[in-house]
Amino acid sequence: MTSNTNAAAPSERTQVRRIAENANYDQATLYAIIDDAYLCHVAFADDKGSHCIPTACWREDNFLYIHAANPSRLAKILMSETPACVAITHLDGLVLARAAFNHSMNYRSAMIYGVFERVDGDHKAAAMAAFMDKIAPGRQQEARPGNRAELAGTTVMRIALTEAACKQRSDGPNDDEEDMAQAVWAGVLPFCRQTLPPVPHELNTQAAPAYVTNWHTAN
Repeated sequence: MTSNTNAAAPSERTQVRRIAENANYDQATLYAIIDDAYLCHVAFADDKGSHCIPTACWREDNFLYIHAANPSRLAKILMSETPACVAITHLDGLVLARAAFNHSMNYRSAMIYGVFERVDGDHKAAAMAAFMDKIAPGRQQEARPGNRAELAGTTVMRIALTEAACKQRSDGPNDDEEDMAQAVWAGVLPFCRQTLPPVPHELNTQAAPAYVTNWHTAN
């Protein structure tokens, strides 16, 4: 991936062909879509069929990271060098056109292809600390850190962001000329992720830190 919005697709399978003008192979766009996500979907296949598993994700440099319990299918299969595809999508609006088949959605999406690799040693603990900072910056310094057994029971994995494609839409409806006279409302119903006020645990006795009190207004 490069920082050129006109960059070519990095591989045959990342080449967007359907509505190709919505495609983007720019590194900055890919990073922004990943950094705005808390979840991704990881697809892979084994001898029992195809699977698509939602899981938490975060980015460090040119890698997307996930984690799983050691005995999980996700960890076992991905650590056997099984090819994977990761998908992330943000829905930004429902596009209402004058004709039924011209309705659409505004969105930002990314697909990443490759093979996950294991993260070990000091990097493993540092990656989990980065995950905590993804959830809430500053939380890592306050919560009890993972102990040796907890860290040993967790598989941390990463996939390079070298084979990826983004696709985005942000416009209003694209109606055919012959449908413009239809007596029907046309436009966009915006959609956004909304933060809500924090809810303390019923046994909580601690004053809320800044990253909690700012949660409802910072996003």
